[in-house]
Amino acid sequence: MKLGVSTYSYWHFTPERVPIEHIIDEAARLELDGIEILHQQMQSEATPYLQRLKRHAYINGLDLYALSIHQGFVSPEENTRQKNINHTIHCIRLAHELGIPAIRLNSGRWGTIKSFNELMKTEGQEPTLPDHTLDEAFDWVIASIEECLPDAERYGVILGLENHWGLTCTPEGVNRIVSAIDSDWLKVTMDCGNFLSDPYDKLQQIANDAVLVHAKTYYGEGEWYTLDLDYARIGKILQDAGFNGYVSIEFEGKEDAHTGVPKSVEMLRNTLFSNKNL
Repeated sequence: MKLGVSTYSYWHFTPERVPIEHIIDEAARLELDGIEILHQQMQSEATPYLQRLKRHAYINGLDLYALSIHQGFVSPEENTRQKNINHTIHCIRLAHELGIPAIRLNSGRWGTIKSFNELMKTEGQEPTLPDHTLDEAFDWVIASIEECLPDAERYGVILGLENHWGLTCTPEGVNRIVSAIDSDWLKVTMDCGNFLSDPYDKLQQIANDAVLVHAKTYYGEGEWYTLDLDYARIGKILQDAGFNGYVSIEFEGKEDAHTGVPKSVEMLRNTLFSNKNL
């Protein structure tokens, strides 16, 4: 396994974005293997900016291993779903231009619970829209992802479906989508902090298809919630699943990232990356 950091760790959607170049410098200082780029954090999509990021990572000995994007396919409106399909295909091509081999994929959610705090009380599950069913939503998501797969294969970018809010807030939801499509280009981004109760059995259920792991940490208490995760136990789950890919730190605490991320690196090297989990 390799250890990297998501640029999200240094920027939690505040008005002033933290430059990705600065995070590359920090990752190199911490002797990490690479970084995951949060799409919304990019200052531009212009070619000169993309090439500068590639160059800066390369001369610092870092991989650009994932692009974390946002989309949602849970909508009865075909135009809305098509807009999100187009966005995903655009980001597949953007990842290819950056030399990135994987993107984080979301299923989307109903949006019937507006408050994120209220959504966390239900562990990410929501009522359906009136006159619609859960089965419909899964059909929309599966069909939408299938529209993206030709470009994923053409450009060599794996789609990593994350256990996130909405349809993928349970392992059953994640596996229902991945098994229905059965493609080498659709796998799983396993987020260790997105199953809010009894996470280990749930993580185990999706680990076999994981191509990327998000390791949430919460120094200074979490921005939205705090979990006490046993990363030695998670390491055993990954070992048993034969996972050899990137573990991407997503520091989600209120502490300054310049101290919270180094603490996360040290903790993960002493637990997830201890000899018994290699």
